[in-house]
Amino acid sequence: MSKTLIVDISHHQPSNKIDWEKAAKEVALFIIRVQYGSRTIDREYKNHVENCKKYGIPFAHYAYGCFVSVDDAKIEAIDFLKRIDQEAKFLVLDTENDTISACGTKDVAEASQTFIDLCRDAGYKTGFYVSHHLYKSHGLDKVNADFLWIPRYGINDGTPDKKPDYACDLWQYTEKGKVSWYGGFLDLNKTNGSKPLDWFIGGEVEKKEVKKEVKKATPKKQVKSSSYGVYTIERGDSLSVLAKKFKTTIKRLQDLNGIPNADKIFQGQKIKYDLKGSSATSQKKYYTIKSGDALSIIARNNGTSIKQLQSWNNIKDEDVIYAGQKIRVK
Repeated sequence: MSKTLIVDISHHQPSNKIDWEKAAKEVALFIIRVQYGSRTIDREYKNHVENCKKYGIPFAHYAYGCFVSVDDAKIEAIDFLKRIDQEAKFLVLDTENDTISACGTKDVAEASQTFIDLCRDAGYKTGFYVSHHLYKSHGLDKVNADFLWIPRYGINDGTPDKKPDYACDLWQYTEKGKVSWYGGFLDLNKTNGSKPLDWFIGGEVEKKEVKKEVKKATPKKQVKSSSYGVYTIERGDSLSVLAKKFKTTIKRLQDLNGIPNADKIFQGQKIKYDLKGSSATSQKKYYTIKSGDALSIIARNNGTSIKQLQSWNNIKDEDVIYAGQKIRVK
C-alpha cells in the first residue's frame, strides 16, 4: 500500500516522543515548522529534520508569520531561508490571526505576498497556509502562491469530514489525528486538488541560487527608513504601559496593529508604533467633562488609561473631577 499520510509538526511534538521507524512506514511527508516569526526558532525542527533524513521520510518546511509590515516580512523570509534545510521539498508561509494582529489588516496580504515571492525567487515551490475563516478577508484570497493549504476540521475526530469551501491543494482535515507511532494528537492533511502527492515530494532545490537570492534580498535600509518602530512584547507588558512608553495611546496601538481587544496581547508578539515626531503621536486631543463622567469612562472611550489621564492633567485623585473641566485625552 502506498503511503499518503501528510503530517505537519513543530516543537509541540517532541522528536524523542516519535517512533520514527514506525512513522517511516506510514508517513509520505512531514511539514516541519522552522520559526514563529524571526525571533522564535522552533526548538525541535533540526531534530525533526535529522530523523526524517535518517529514516528516509520526505519533508518540507513552514514559517508562522509574525511580521508587522511589508519590510518586516522581507526580514522574516530571509531569516527563514537562512534556517531551512536545503533538502526541503517546498516551503510554506502560515498566515493566521496572530499574523493579522501583528501586521494589521491593511498590509497583511501584501506582506504575505512579499514573503512568498522571496521564497519562490530563491528557487523553492512555496505554498500559502491560511485559516479557513480568514481566506476571504483582507485580500488574502488574492495572494498568489504555488499552492494553497487550508484547514477545516468539521467534527474534528481525526477523520476527514468537512471539506474547505474554497478550492485548495492541501486540506488539513483534523488537529486530533491519532497514529500508532506518537502518543498525542497530530495535524493530519491530504491532497485536495489536481496536484498529486508526487508534485509535493518531487524535485530538488538549486542551492547556489538560494544563497545568491538571500544575499540580494536583504532590506535593512528599507526598514530603517520606515516611519514606524517595532517592539516585541515581553512578559508583563500591557498596551497601557506601551502607550505611555511610546508617547501614544492604546487606541493608536490597536489601530496600527489590528488589535481588537486591548487586553489580548501575547509575549513575543511584534507590534509597530509611530516613531517620535510623527503626526500621529504629536497631535493632542482635549475633552470637556460633563455631568456624570468618570475618568474610567473617559479613558475607555479614548483608548487610554486612567493613570495616563491623571499624568497628563495633574489629577491626583481620579474621583475628583468636575463638569466643565477641560482635560487632555490624547
